Amino acid sequence: MVHHKLPNTGPEREALRETGQFWTPDWVAEAMVGYLIAGGCQNLFDPAVGAGAFFRAAKKLQSMSHKTLTLSGTEIDPQALEEALANGLCKDDLANVEITDFVLKKPDSLYEGIVANPPYIRHHRLSRHTKAKFRALSMKLIGKPLDGRAGLHIFFLIRALQLLAANGRLAFIVPADTCEGIFAADLWKWITAHYCLEAVVSFTPEATPFPGVDTNPLVLMIANTTPQGDFFWVRCTKPDTEQLREWVLSDFTKAGDDLISYQRRLSEALCFGLSRPPVEGVSFDLTLGTFAKVVRGIATGANDFFFLTTEQAKIIGIPDEFLIPAIGRTRDVPGNDITIETLAMLKKAGRPTLLFSPDKRPLGQFPAAVQAYLRQGIDMGIHERSLISTRRPWYKMESREVPPILFSYLGRRNARFIRNYAGVLPLTGFLCVYPHSTNPDFIDRLFKVLQHPQTIVNLALVGKSYGNGAIKVEPRALERLPLPPEVVSETKLVANKKYEQMALLF
Repeated sequence: MVHHKLPNTGPEREALRETGQFWTPDWVAEAMVGYLIAGGCQNLFDPAVGAGAFFRAAKKLQSMSHKTLTLSGTEIDPQALEEALANGLCKDDLANVEITDFVLKKPDSLYEGIVANPPYIRHHRLSRHTKAKFRALSMKLIGKPLDGRAGLHIFFLIRALQLLAANGRLAFIVPADTCEGIFAADLWKWITAHYCLEAVVSFTPEATPFPGVDTNPLVLMIANTTPQGDFFWVRCTKPDTEQLREWVLSDFTKAGDDLISYQRRLSEALCFGLSRPPVEGVSFDLTLGTFAKVVRGIATGANDFFFLTTEQAKIIGIPDEFLIPAIGRTRDVPGNDITIETLAMLKKAGRPTLLFSPDKRPLGQFPAAVQAYLRQGIDMGIHERSLISTRRPWYKMESREVPPILFSYLGRRNARFIRNYAGVLPLTGFLCVYPHSTNPDFIDRLFKVLQHPQTIVNLALVGKSYGNGAIKVEPRALERLPLPPEVVSETKLVANKKYEQMALLF
């Protein structure tokens, strides 16, 4: 068995993010190749051969099953194939591997069995030129361009499906955003209309194939056959288990104690999320959007320039009229509320608590100290940063009303709602929750609902999942958060039919 230790920090970790190369462990690779063998595939194609995990798995399963698999594939990084040789493959194993760009290369053949761990490169690391080509590809294959936040792995998947022969099988291991991202609805509408989703494998945090990686992986098993209304959904609870491979080879009939298996309706799974367990007994009649609107926190574009400590602001000489109390990091809020005492503690610790917020007046009309600081920003190239360069003028800060409630939507501490007693504006580590009523009693009661354990549990129904159980919830998704009707009733909150004006039921 080949083990890969991932670097935690430094240049090596950054290189991983650039290449998206996170090698598949043997026990997962064997299960994925087993899906192809169980379907009678005699040819295995890997569009991202890398260190050769699937080729090694194929050789092992060939020996166990006495079946022959012809190996072929593509790889864009020749150095990765050197690692494959070091991991036990021989040159003959790699004889049919072509060094090329799988996604953008013009396809020339179909494949009966495709298996892959595509590079996990997030959208912000892709060039505009590459994104434009991917946009054209999705337009051609799906009939509409996918949202620009789709990463490289998404386009590996749709290209591979295009090249899957009739009755062929495909097994991909991908991050959960494949099923949760803003593009997911369009993607899965196309997939499930043209292909048969046979199984989805998820993993508990303890069983993750990629320890220490901020991603929640899923294995997708798809056949190029008539789409069906049901599929198998399994959660693997133990790493290095052979039961996953045996379950796949048994045609999904032998699920051992290390697996929790369900047969699910496709319609239910597409509604609640392919990455999430089956949902029962959850009402979406009342959601956070019934009682509040959600807006993202302020994106400064350059926290190092616009988010200041009191000492920095004093030295620069920025007048108070251009400074707004703000909070930047989720870990700067240790509890479930922000108070004046919280800000005092942060100031004492030397943490930034002031947002430098210039308006749109001409630079020459600011006080002298502000003019000097803005000119310093120009010298530093702040005005050329991607987000800031779109603003007119570049230094005009986004504005928000002070939100009574914040939501810490991604962090090492559990996602949570926070009561904003200090009147701060949040940066992008938080979402702003604006109740439809400014009545203090109403806000307190709504906050009580949001703090309820069942409400917190429901966050998993609307959030995007990452490693170690972390979730990220975007503004529109948070508005879809279901609130337990019995808890809402206990707080005596009522919305009118249009959900525009709120009233208290006394």
